[in-house]
Amino acid sequence: MPKVLISPREVAKFADKFRNVLEGAGLDVVVLPPAEANIPTEDELLVALHGIESVVAGSEPYTPRVLAANPQLRVIARCGVGYDAVDLPAATAAGAAVTIAPGTNQGSVAEHAFALMLGLTRHIPARHATLAGGGWNRLMSVPLRGRTLGLAGLGRIGKAVALRAAAFEMRVLAFDPVPDTAFCAAHGVVLVPFDRLLAESDFLSLHLPLTAETRHVINRATLAQMKPGAVLVNTSRGGLVCEADLLPALRDGRLAGAALDVFEVEPTPADNPLRGLPNVVLTPHAAGVDVRSLEDMARSAAEAIASLRRGEWPTEKVVNPEVRSAFRW
Repeated sequence: MPKVLISPREVAKFADKFRNVLEGAGLDVVVLPPAEANIPTEDELLVALHGIESVVAGSEPYTPRVLAANPQLRVIARCGVGYDAVDLPAATAAGAAVTIAPGTNQGSVAEHAFALMLGLTRHIPARHATLAGGGWNRLMSVPLRGRTLGLAGLGRIGKAVALRAAAFEMRVLAFDPVPDTAFCAAHGVVLVPFDRLLAESDFLSLHLPLTAETRHVINRATLAQMKPGAVLVNTSRGGLVCEADLLPALRDGRLAGAALDVFEVEPTPADNPLRGLPNVVLTPHAAGVDVRSLEDMARSAAEAIASLRRGEWPTEKVVNPEVRSAFRW
């Protein structure tokens, strides 16, 4: 019986909720043993994938080395909508279908984006630390209402953020290479060029995919174009931001702050200077994961694997459709 590995340890904890989807497709379900780290390393993955033909995948690295050592792997089904942890050309060359779970975590990410903004503007970490230490300091807050929220990217997640911004009485600008003009007209979102987005946003929230074109889209030059006193929010991918360029903008006060869920290197090193800045709120790549979204993502990944095992092709989920003609399982 072909084996399917549930790689993310946090997903394996509730595997019984979607195990029937995989077993119903004739697959033998395997989970990783418990360990301190939730994300398997490349070396651990090399061993774990031995004899595995499909995987419910998290953020672990599917490198050319991993893929070359496991030519039997037919499907890598991501629990999420990003897939930069997978070397897509190598997976495609190996004939492995790579899938994502669209439409499952945009609500979680949107809620987290506002949690980050509010945490920063309302000084939640500092206020909590002061009270927990026995003090009492009513720091002045900055409101969201009446401010301009700029969305770099208006896909599912960007749209979810835009909808919630209305409840906070924010003006919403957006840049997207392929904009949904009907959505913008219906919800009062103003489409603008990227340079105008930078210049007018009080809060700039990133929702672009990480590609060769978008890597370090926030850099020294674009930071200089941002509105003085603006706040940068990133719940997308750490590689969108050049951290070395962001640091001086935060230290000299050109930016009022940054609220970051993702980093160039993850887990971000203990000596990352962003950790020590008072005008930064950080979370550990947790925006897309709450108890509802994680289950939805895992079930979606399992359904993609089951479809491919049955000879069906989940077009809306496969990110390397060029493997279809030669795909065999």
